[in-house]
Amino acid sequence: MTGEAGGDDAGDGPGDPDAGDGPGDPDAPATDLRDLPAFSDGRNHSLPGEPEWPVREVVVEYDEGWFVGGYDRVEQPDGTEKRYYWAELSPATVIVAVADDRVLFVEQYRPTVRNTQLELPAGIVESGESYTEAGARELAEETGFAPSSTSLLQEVWCSTGVLRHERGYVFAEGLEPVDVDHDSNEFLAPRAVPVDEALAVAREPPTNDATLEGLLLAREDGLL
Repeated sequence: MTGEAGGDDAGDGPGDPDAGDGPGDPDAPATDLRDLPAFSDGRNHSLPGEPEWPVREVVVEYDEGWFVGGYDRVEQPDGTEKRYYWAELSPATVIVAVADDRVLFVEQYRPTVRNTQLELPAGIVESGESYTEAGARELAEETGFAPSSTSLLQEVWCSTGVLRHERGYVFAEGLEPVDVDHDSNEFLAPRAVPVDEALAVAREPPTNDATLEGLLLAREDGLL
């Protein structure tokens, strides 16, 4: 898949509207995403709002049950049309959990990047959940600690050149031990790091965007 710059590259492939073989009426409005079967399956989806540039067509090419991939055929300001490819993922929550002047991390191997990451606890927001509700649930499932208090630090769109993926950063405190309930694909170990060392430790390679962003947001709000 390609990103923002890839909007131009992606538009040069077979079936591109500029090549004269685009399907359907070029002036017909695009199907609303919520009307497509891929987005009406009961899962929680990261769906954008109304477009500022006209969308002439929406095509879903992949629906793997945990992500949806496809493209929008978009009319650009100069009148030309291009395919902008995207991968849609369910919204996620990332938790900055603090207790006894320590930040709670999880250490786990990530097969996608083939290395072990020290990360903030995180997970998918289930249908009907808020970011804070999902954060409390994921924290308990991954670390064995449930918070008595949570607050939303920030909601963002991630990797906007290629992803449709919303993320909410949650601050959690007042941790109490509970039973751990890992998902079947979670092989991780909790690790507590002193607050004043947390950012430096998280910056040691390999690292990841969600962990650094969460710590920086919490620090900016005076919570670390």
